Amino acid sequence: MGTTERLAQVIAELSGLSIEQLHIAYCPERVLPGRILQELVSNDRVIGGLTPMAAEVGKAFYSSFCQGELHTTTARTAELVKLTENSFRDVNIAFANELSLVCDRLGINVRELIRLANHHPRVSVLQPGCGVGGHCIAVDPWFIAAEAPDCTPLIQTARRVNDGKSRWVIEQVQARAMALEDQLGRPARIGCLGLAFKPDVDDLRESPALHITTELLVAGLDVLACEPNLQDHATIKLHSLEQVLADADLLVFLVAHSPFRSLVLTGRMVFDLCGVTEPT
Repeated sequence: MGTTERLAQVIAELSGLSIEQLHIAYCPERVLPGRILQELVSNDRVIGGLTPMAAEVGKAFYSSFCQGELHTTTARTAELVKLTENSFRDVNIAFANELSLVCDRLGINVRELIRLANHHPRVSVLQPGCGVGGHCIAVDPWFIAAEAPDCTPLIQTARRVNDGKSRWVIEQVQARAMALEDQLGRPARIGCLGLAFKPDVDDLRESPALHITTELLVAGLDVLACEPNLQDHATIKLHSLEQVLADADLLVFLVAHSPFRSLVLTGRMVFDLCGVTEPT
């Protein structure tokens, strides 16, 4: 926190103007990749000014195009709002990912468990995945932890749980590959389906699916990677969905891309980390 204040000081020194004359405000973005222009207009915004006047000037600017509610506050509060929003999501995803490990240990379908638990009127458990990615959720919690390391055991633990889920997936795929190799008498071909950090985008930033696939390749596994939203990748050879379905011995679904839904997988060995093969 305090980044806006530090930047403002640099601008003030270079411009010769005072903070009161500059009217600097920080407004966290709350846009979803693939819906950026729509959400820039429709979402509520928090506008944190270095001065009350800066907040009002910022509000006047956003009111020229934003249809959501505009809330003014201080710049430091606005900075923490952004980090809080993403840390909240990270903590809740960590709970779901931890439940997935418990259910694996106990032989329970985690998605059925969550579906039934969510019938409680005050419970809304998120869905587990192969980790947490993106340029915000996987990063922002550490900024809070860095500012107050002794006050944030929950936030730090959630980060470790979500990172640990990816390591667990790697270990599980390696174990399944070894078992298949014993059955087949040759190295198993592993289909890794999805590299992006979330469904139906081509964004690879902090993607756990990309990390998992890379680590499996580094470990020497025969990996057929499929990312339908990319034409190619700098270090990973991409294969079509049709080729992966035809050639892979184990299908590892890492991201719930639309093309992966409603596939006929009867008799196939499937490791579904994102629920894309579950009945809707």
